[in-house]
Amino acid sequence: MTGPVTIRGAGIVGLCVATDLVARGIDVILRDPAPSPGAHACSWWAGGMLAPFCEGFSAEEPVVRLGQAAADWWAAQGVEVIRRGSLVVTLQRDRRELDQFARRTMGHRFVTGEELAMLEPHLVERHDRALFFPDEAHINPRAALHHLHKRLVDAGVRFEQDAAEPHGSVIDCRGLAAQDSLPDLRGVKGEMLVLRSRDVTLTRPIRLLHPRFPLYIVPRGDGVFMLGATQIESTERGRASARSVMELLSAAYALHPAFGEAEVLEIGADARPAFPDNLPRLSRKGGTVYVNGLFRHGFLLSPAVARMAAEMVSGDTQTPEFYHEDHG
Repeated sequence: MTGPVTIRGAGIVGLCVATDLVARGIDVILRDPAPSPGAHACSWWAGGMLAPFCEGFSAEEPVVRLGQAAADWWAAQGVEVIRRGSLVVTLQRDRRELDQFARRTMGHRFVTGEELAMLEPHLVERHDRALFFPDEAHINPRAALHHLHKRLVDAGVRFEQDAAEPHGSVIDCRGLAAQDSLPDLRGVKGEMLVLRSRDVTLTRPIRLLHPRFPLYIVPRGDGVFMLGATQIESTERGRASARSVMELLSAAYALHPAFGEAEVLEIGADARPAFPDNLPRLSRKGGTVYVNGLFRHGFLLSPAVARMAAEMVSGDTQTPEFYHEDHG
């Protein structure tokens, strides 16, 4: 191909697509209203869990299959990948939830007693049984975004904030902003909290199954934890509801009472782009390739989707797995 590729949107998808294109020796221009990663992007509020097997409880098969390569991809880019697996627990009264989760997922084993105490000593007092997914991992999403951004700058990628006519081929990775061109794109609001607790030590992501408000907690180090998992059909951005905050805190307290004394460092919310089937799509309209709809799987699926987009614009393939024929 000749000429540069202009990528619209420098969130998680845009940065990953740019990374793949640069690795193929293709000149890239990234356009975004913001000069660097930050709170304007929904990926800023992500948990950073690379947990394809856990996601298999509710996600489609491609999420599990393609997501298994994510940890190696992030490590290959120089991002710190913490490979300690993940644990799924439930309260005593909800033990059936754990059995159901086990039946609908793979890549796990039940742990009890001494093994659970070795994995997470602070859980043992309130939880005597858990599902351990040893091959899962997690990253710090904000650090990963900044790392990709810096690598691309160092590689000579131009970051522009103007809205001039794009150069060469165009890949649109604008997330919800692309609703002007993708009418069936919808927003799914997610809310999160960041807490600091000196009284709780966790070394891997923990999922608490609950009939009303399931929770995941991701350790960030130095006593800091990210709490999340609300999922609301809404395009509203930037505002977490009082009800969601109370439910997240209640779930954290149920996981370990010491979270009741934790310091609230941050409350955030954003809307994730999703299509009706909750799977990503690559489509083409005129000279623009649209890459969108990663739902809650941005860090998990962006590496695979980025490869598909790069192959599509470089002519290596015309019909990637997530290609969606646009009839508009």
